[in-house]
Amino acid sequence: MKTKREEEHEEVELKKQKVFHEHSILAIDNPLLPLASYDDDEEEEKIEEIGNRDMVENGHEEDIESDDDIQEEGFFKGKSNRLVEVRRDCPYLDTVNRQVLDFDFEKFCSVSLSNENVYACLVCGKYYQGRGRKSFAYTHSLDTDHHVYINLKSEKVYCLPDGYEINDPSLHDIRHVLNPRCTRGQVEQLDKNKQWSRTLDGSDYLPGMVGLNNIKQTDFVNVTIQSLMRVTPLRDFFLIPENYQNCKSPLVDRFGELTRKIWHARNFKGQVSPHEFLQAVMTASAKKFQIGVQSNPVEFMSWLLHQLHLDLRGSNEKRSIIHKCFQGELEVVKEIPNKSSIENKENGGDGDGGTERSNVFRETSRMKFLMLGLDLPPPPLFKDVMEKNIIPQVPLFNILKKFDGEFVTEVVRPTIARMRYRITKLPPYLILHMRRFTKNNFFMEKNPTLVNFPVKNLELKDYIPLPAPKKKAKLRSKYDLIANIVHDGRPGEGSYRVFVQRKSEELWYISYLLFIYI
Repeated sequence: MKTKREEEHEEVELKKQKVFHEHSILAIDNPLLPLASYDDDEEEEKIEEIGNRDMVENGHEEDIESDDDIQEEGFFKGKSNRLVEVRRDCPYLDTVNRQVLDFDFEKFCSVSLSNENVYACLVCGKYYQGRGRKSFAYTHSLDTDHHVYINLKSEKVYCLPDGYEINDPSLHDIRHVLNPRCTRGQVEQLDKNKQWSRTLDGSDYLPGMVGLNNIKQTDFVNVTIQSLMRVTPLRDFFLIPENYQNCKSPLVDRFGELTRKIWHARNFKGQVSPHEFLQAVMTASAKKFQIGVQSNPVEFMSWLLHQLHLDLRGSNEKRSIIHKCFQGELEVVKEIPNKSSIENKENGGDGDGGTERSNVFRETSRMKFLMLGLDLPPPPLFKDVMEKNIIPQVPLFNILKKFDGEFVTEVVRPTIARMRYRITKLPPYLILHMRRFTKNNFFMEKNPTLVNFPVKNLELKDYIPLPAPKKKAKLRSKYDLIANIVHDGRPGEGSYRVFVQRKSEELWYISYLLFIYI
């Protein structure tokens, strides 16, 4: 008399022999059918192991699949040699819906909220974890009759619940949208390309000039990104992931990914969402910059350039691509009055009895900069005859005198001092910031002064003294404008938009999304 366990064991053995026989016939019928083993399968099994341990701890040991059940699949033996069937055709490829695919958001499972081994359903566009028999993607395929899934990390496409990999050239466009890539030769031709690209809905867009979604008061981020995309060396560096493949910073990876999406010529849509980049910014800045809170683009650009430099700088390198593009040098002369001379003047004594050195403590230093702040003249207090405030205008050259080495800037913090600035080294790309916003004891004020500046051939050596170049070196002091960010509305409110130049045509485009003068 056989026990119940022995009968179940014999039944399992018969099933195993039957499955083995069926797949042996399959291999004979298709002698050239390739088989491949993938690393992502190991990740799935780690997840299954964790789930199984949790079920044992909760008293559901009978729900766990045994090794015999797993071997019934017939495609692998053991957890380290799983073999996956690869097919060049699939009857479900016509169900792929490219209109709903959006890879701009974080790669998290829509059920478990895990970012481990996530697949995107190419029929509905939702993200699910795993592809094993107890995974969420497998369950979704049975519930909704959606069968085509792509691994968001390995870019391999599978048919579920059958479990085979699909190797079809028609899916290459989806892989390019998921992870845009370009060769160094293509990068070199970007500034020569004048062609427009076309989206799935038939609308045209310019690679490098695509719009960025404003995710609830994130225009200060969008205009900064659009401006930095005009800096050719910076753009070319981030378009090639191999340049920063050893960097472990999520911020660098997300900025590079966003750069590739903006300049990608085969997008399904004419706009890009910077959602993943914003999440990396919130984490890296400890929520100093976050979605839903308006911030100053100048502060954000200063923080972003500094953080990217810190993350990109290797152990053996002191300079990064950020410093190679934007870093210049200033000579700063700081004059601090001596306390004895101040007290002497307050007591009615002769403050001019001594020399300048005896009355003033002078300190000279060199400092690096990534952007220069320019002070605007104060607006008039009175209205004109038409009862309207007069909006003054000032040439850019007038406010650049701050850096001629002679103009005196008085400061009160941290101590009362007189400052003189002189540029000793110009960067390849010069960022100028007009200080329009000032905060008094009651509210924020915006200076409406208009600044007139040339769009091309700004020659700095004609207005401020510059150091002589080294031997056999040419002094490069002429700049062209490539991006201009402006603020519309009242201080503390309003929005930012940016004017950017397309280098291949030398045409200007406006995006309603900071002010960068380069």
